[in-house]
Order: sequence, then structure tokens, then C-alpha cells
Amino acid sequence: MFGDQVSGIAVPLAAVLVLRAGSAQMGYLTALEWLPSLLFGLHAGVLVDRRGRRRSTMIAADIGRFALLASVPACYLLGLLTFGQLLAVAFGVGTLSVLFSVSNSTLFVSLLRKEQYVEANSLIYGSRALSFVGGPSVGGLLVQALSAPVAIFADALSYLGSAWFLSRVTAVEPASEASGQGAVTAGASFIARSPIVRASLLAVAVINFFDLMFLAIFLLYAVRDLHIGAGELGLLMGAASVGGVVGAALTKRIAAAIGEGMAYTIGCLLFVLPLALVPLASGPRPVVLAMLFASEFGSGFGMMILDISIGAIFAAVTPHELLARVSGAFQAVNYGARPLGALAGGLLGALIGLRLTIWVSVAGGLLGALLLLPSPLPRFRITSGGPAEADS
Repeated sequence: MFGDQVSGIAVPLAAVLVLRAGSAQMGYLTALEWLPSLLFGLHAGVLVDRRGRRRSTMIAADIGRFALLASVPACYLLGLLTFGQLLAVAFGVGTLSVLFSVSNSTLFVSLLRKEQYVEANSLIYGSRALSFVGGPSVGGLLVQALSAPVAIFADALSYLGSAWFLSRVTAVEPASEASGQGAVTAGASFIARSPIVRASLLAVAVINFFDLMFLAIFLLYAVRDLHIGAGELGLLMGAASVGGVVGAALTKRIAAAIGEGMAYTIGCLLFVLPLALVPLASGPRPVVLAMLFASEFGSGFGMMILDISIGAIFAAVTPHELLARVSGAFQAVNYGARPLGALAGGLLGALIGLRLTIWVSVAGGLLGALLLLPSPLPRFRITSGGPAEADS
């Protein structure tokens, strides 16, 4: 995850600074990072469940991502780097990441007891939040010192590190499942039947659609309308990372006190609600900066609570033999909503203005969070010795 933060800066900078990519080309590059989840999510889950050996699949995905990313600095040093190669690398890395992710959901439950899910997810997502704190800064320094394409090699090396650590993991995985009728749609069918997973998918897909609408124009609004400088933006975006670290540290206690389902519901609300401070920001510059800082910090805090809680809930309610397929179907819908939201944000911003579009995105995100209230999710708790259930 730390390496991915380096690439998050280095890859677009390689496109812009080295290959002179335009705005349309940058849009293609971003879209190809999300497209594999939409195209292959369902089928990746089926492939992993039929094949079994999830850990070895994850190691192979890591090695493949190392090779793809390492090809960028290699071709750059040889004078052979092209924008087409960057597109292919983005799509290939995204495809292997789908395989890694759907395998990881099953390996996770193979290593842990049910009562450990929240704490384990807190460690995982806390690590992600910490990577957000330091990764972009390190990436920027590497780009400045070594050039953007060469900096990508740091991310490539991180996948070798991941593969090495995975090689040391010992887990008894669920047996592979023979192919059968309806196998491709088994994950989607389970989601449709499960009120817990169905409600969480509906809510998070709506939230992410409007969140990407917000993100598509946030930087433009901050720079053009609020006159925020690049350095200030970097610090403000870091506030979300700090909020995420705090959220990761507190989620276990919050879930123990009010239940995982209520923690997830509150996390969704806290993820969206602070974003209203962005269009409300006005007045003296210190006040504007303080409001934007509070927005980023609060949203990052809420995001961590919802991510950790839903990860634990998802693992608890889904049959282990279906986890990869359910994860793939979940990703196909959830991630498929994101590029659509970004496109809608850009178009709506041009039609009705940036500030009004941000209000629309905040209102839509709140609607997604409120969809959880009539569902069984707010009353859901993970029991420690029996099946997960919703409190009556």
C-alpha cells in the first residue's frame, strides 16, 4: 500500500512530464485503473474459488505486478517508454489487483477467528491510512530526485516484499469448488439474498458514486474558487490520512460499544457529512483553511470506521467458500459506480457550477448513508462463537 502511494503520484507525473499527456489521455489512464473490477470482478471470483490455492494466486499477482511496473523504468532508461505502455501497465496491474483482492478475502478468514475480524481489519486499514500519510511525500521526493518513471520502481519492489511475506503465511484454506451451473452468478445471487450484504452494497455504491463526483471537481473548486495553493492542498489532504489513523485506532472500541453494524452506519454518515464544510467554507483565509481541514479529517475518520466495520461484517456473514465470488461481484458494482460518478461530476460542474455540484454530491452521499437506516445493518453484531446475526 505504501508503494501504491508512490505510484499514485509517479504514474500520472510520468504521463504528464515525460510523455506530455493531455487531459483526455489522463482520463483514459485513470479509467483503466478501475475498469478491470467492472469487467473481471465476477469471473475472477469464480476462477479463484474453482482453482483454490488463494495464497499462491496472490503471490503470482504480486510477481506479475512487479514485472509490469518494473517495465516502466526499464523502457524509460532505454528510451522506449510510450503512453500506450502506461495504459497497458495500468490495465494489467488493475486486473492482477482484482485477482489479489478476491483471493485475499478468503485467506483473511482462513487465518482468523470471527472475534478477531474487527481488530485485524483495524490493523490492515490503519496500515493503509499510515501509507497515505507518508507515501505521497516519499513519492514526490523520489520523482524529484530520480524522475517519475524511475520512482515507479519503488512500487514494483513493494510487490516483491508483499510476495515474500505471503510466502511465509500458513493457512488452511477452504477446498476449491468444482464448476457448476450458475457459478459465475453465485456471488451476485448471495448478495441479492442477504439483507446485510445487499444493504451495504447499495449504500456504499451510492456513496462512492457521489464521492467520486465530489473528488472529480474538489481540487478545481479549491484552487479556482477558494484560492488554495498547492502546498496547502497537500497539507489538507494529509488531514484525511491523520483522521484515518485515528479512526483505525478507535474503531474496535466503537464497534464493541455499539455493534459493528451501527459503527458502519455511523462511519458512512461521518464519511459524507463533513464534506458539507467545503461548499460552506468562506470568510477569512484561516477560517476557510480550518473548515477544509475539519472536512478532510472528519471524512477520513468516518471512512476508516466504515471500511473496517464492513470488512469484518462481510467476512462474518459470507460463507467462506463463496467469499471470492461475493467479493468479485461486490467490487464489480461498487467500483463500477466510481468512474460513472467522476464523469457525472465533471459534466454537472460544467452545467450548474462547481459549488452547486459539490452540494449535489454531499446530498447524494447522505442519501446513500440514510438508505442503511431501514435495513438490518444498524442492529447487526458479530457474535463470538456462533453465526453472525442481527439483534431483534
